[in-house]
Amino acid sequence: MNWGKVFYIFFTLMSLTTSASFLYEHTAVALFVAGSVNVVSTLLKIGVRNLLAAELLAGSLVADLHLIPAFFALEFYHSPAIAKGLVIGAIIANLYTIFMSMIESAKEKADF
Repeated sequence: MNWGKVFYIFFTLMSLTTSASFLYEHTAVALFVAGSVNVVSTLLKIGVRNLLAAELLAGSLVADLHLIPAFFALEFYHSPAIAKGLVIGAIIANLYTIFMSMIESAKEKADF
C-alpha cells in the first residue's frame, strides 16, 4: 500500500467534505477548517510526479483560490452569499481532483 497516496487522497476527500459542511453550517470556523484542510491537501500534492500530477495540483489550487477569498468575504465583508458561491466553486474543483485521482489510479492499475 502506498501511504503517500493514502494521505493525499485522504486530505482531498477531507477538503471536499469540510467544504460541503460549510453549506450546512455557514460559520467562519467551518470555512476556516475547510480552507486549512485544502491548503494541507495542496501542499501534499506539490512535488508529486504522477501521470496527472499537474491536473491534481491545479484542481487543488483552484479550490484554495476559492476558499481563501470566501473566508474573507464571510468574515470581513459579512457576505454569506458570496462565500457560499465561492465554496460551491471549491467543491466543484475538489470533485474534479477526485475524478482525476480516480482516472490516475485506473491508469496505474492498467499499466501493470
